[in-house]
Amino acid sequence: MQKILINGGNLLQGSVPVSGSKNASLPIMAASILTNENLELENVPDLVDVNTMSAVLSSLGVNVTKKDVNTNRFTLRYSDSESTIAEYDLVRKMRASILVLGPLLARKRHASVSLPGGCAIGARPVDLHIDALTKLGAAFELDGGYIKCSAPNGLKGNKINFSKVSVGATENIIMAASLARGESEIRNIAVEPEVMDLIDCLNKMGAKIELGENRNVHIQGVDQLQGAVHSIIPDRIEAITYIIGGTIIGNDLKITNLNLEHISNVLELLNELSINYSMGENSIIVNQSEISDGIDINTMEYPGFPTDVQAQMMVLLSLGKSKSQITENIFENRFMHVPELNRMGANIETKGKTAVINPCKGFISAQVMATDLRASVSLILAGLVAKGETTLNRIYHLDRGYEKIEKKLQACGADIRRIN
Repeated sequence: MQKILINGGNLLQGSVPVSGSKNASLPIMAASILTNENLELENVPDLVDVNTMSAVLSSLGVNVTKKDVNTNRFTLRYSDSESTIAEYDLVRKMRASILVLGPLLARKRHASVSLPGGCAIGARPVDLHIDALTKLGAAFELDGGYIKCSAPNGLKGNKINFSKVSVGATENIIMAASLARGESEIRNIAVEPEVMDLIDCLNKMGAKIELGENRNVHIQGVDQLQGAVHSIIPDRIEAITYIIGGTIIGNDLKITNLNLEHISNVLELLNELSINYSMGENSIIVNQSEISDGIDINTMEYPGFPTDVQAQMMVLLSLGKSKSQITENIFENRFMHVPELNRMGANIETKGKTAVINPCKGFISAQVMATDLRASVSLILAGLVAKGETTLNRIYHLDRGYEKIEKKLQACGADIRRIN
């Protein structure tokens, strides 16, 4: 089993490029099922989750070809296969595999998808997906751990109002409705940049999707979609992670290839903390900053503070001089990194969905274990400033969401390496 070793204390300097967004790549890859023509994707990150989605799609008849290693360019072409079963052995590895459900229903009128897996950060039920697709005319049953669904007469547009904002359910229903007969009006959708990137790609493919106000979207179904060329947006979570790294131990660390608009909500919070940074056109330069004041953070759906950054933010706030608080409103059981950070010298208390971050004297090296993707990277950040050698175990989570993280950090001066 692989581990990561970190000798902390080296300043991060130089430049680190942000990869393409994992959370945009996965639904857009699933959208290849909606057309028989080539879908050309650029800036797709080299990640385990991308490979898993490629395997799921290949099992369903999509020919996935990596065209250019340097630009991470993929070509996906659906062969209109008879296969409509997304098997357990593949789907169990990644929750986002559920995103093939809507496209399969729209194209083949039936599908069987194993209940998905992924990071163990609490219950993330698929009820919202099923309820929304039912309103488009699909029938569902749960049989042997599989979601079996059918729409013998095809999908038909309808009015749908999500009871709760869900990124995955929004993406599934938008893809399905793009080929449904008639019009669909979907309310209370997720408006994350990754959802907007999917909509942008679908419209390039010939979909008729119009965004309204107040989390509403209007979709006029079409008979078929065509191929397109699309470049995946930068990964905002990766960008914020490196910004936090520069804040805790950076010396003119430049983060490039990012969309500043997508992270404006987090930059506003960093302004409250008086973080030392400057912005370029598609870049930001960050320096090690002293944090005097505490802050209260609530994770929320976009444009609120992202849940995928709360673990990294705990590392930053632990090094401040005042007490701070983070309330997790998206997932339960997403404080599993706290005991590991406390082993490294943090002083964090949790009660229910709230974590109180007390100032600590600094991080110290330790043997720690990653519990999920974002917890993994928070422990790396702590290791970068800790005295001595930190060993991070169960690092397979990292490769699901951070492209070549140790190589990027090495290029910026970090003493970090992967061992078997």
